[in-house]
Amino acid sequence: MTTFLYIADAERGRRWGELFRHGAPTLDFRLWPDVGDPAQVQYLATWQQPEQLAQRFPNLKLLFSTGAGVDQFDLAALPPTVSLVRMVEPGIVQGMVEYVLHAVLDMHRDRPAYRRQQAQGLWRPLPVRTAAQCRVGVLGLGSLGEAVLQALRGLGFDCAGWSRSRRSIDGVRCFAGEGERAAFLGRSDILVCLLPLTDATRGLLNSALFNALPRGAALVHVGRGPQLVSADLLRALDDGRLGEAVLDVTDPEPLPADDPLWRHPRVQITPHIASMTQPDTAAAVVLDNLRRFEAGLPLVGLVDRSKGY
Repeated sequence: MTTFLYIADAERGRRWGELFRHGAPTLDFRLWPDVGDPAQVQYLATWQQPEQLAQRFPNLKLLFSTGAGVDQFDLAALPPTVSLVRMVEPGIVQGMVEYVLHAVLDMHRDRPAYRRQQAQGLWRPLPVRTAAQCRVGVLGLGSLGEAVLQALRGLGFDCAGWSRSRRSIDGVRCFAGEGERAAFLGRSDILVCLLPLTDATRGLLNSALFNALPRGAALVHVGRGPQLVSADLLRALDDGRLGEAVLDVTDPEPLPADDPLWRHPRVQITPHIASMTQPDTAAAVVLDNLRRFEAGLPLVGLVDRSKGY
């Protein structure tokens, strides 16, 4: 008997179990800590890597992240025989599209400024720009970045994207590599960070990057907390280099109650809720990947350990 072990939110896990019983009735689906025989565990879904993974589950073949990112895993500690797969599922994509669209529209239509004016009892109309006059740039052109750009483009925004390697997206100006990043930043009135956390992106959102943006630009940060140098962000907001910031991720998480980011009038914070894995669609994607694995087909979301994502 082959076991699929789920180590994450128990309520979501129970829903996965129902779907697995219908979609893979011959597979022994188990919820942590009910492991059964560890030697039979060949598939594991979890948010964080269990300690002594290789010793605990010697026959493990596939390790599924229950989230879109894999920076929480120690890639160097994973056995070479275990493939790591990140979550690529419609629920995560739709949630991220909704969150970013809301943040971009909020800033494009000056809602933060109007909220500050309301607190002062001020009736002061601001100039209204069309979406075509607002240049939005997305850092990271994976499945989330591409979906966000397509949605923004549908609303008429002037869209561009940047990635490490060359990409092509219909109706979107795509930039690639270090040599083209400055040009990309220089035309981003609203910058959206959707990059994975790697050694190259840690601390990327710093003073040098903010200085490359148009003065008064806004930031929507939905990547990972350690990518942002918060002290540099606060300085950029205070001196007018940046106009607004929306942060769904911070470092650390939860953000301490005394952190100055909480109290800055031009910062909006949400507790890492931009997109969340939806049990029904996530389980369906994993089941499809299991069928692909057994058939020797490429896996959707397979992590390239040399890149870290």
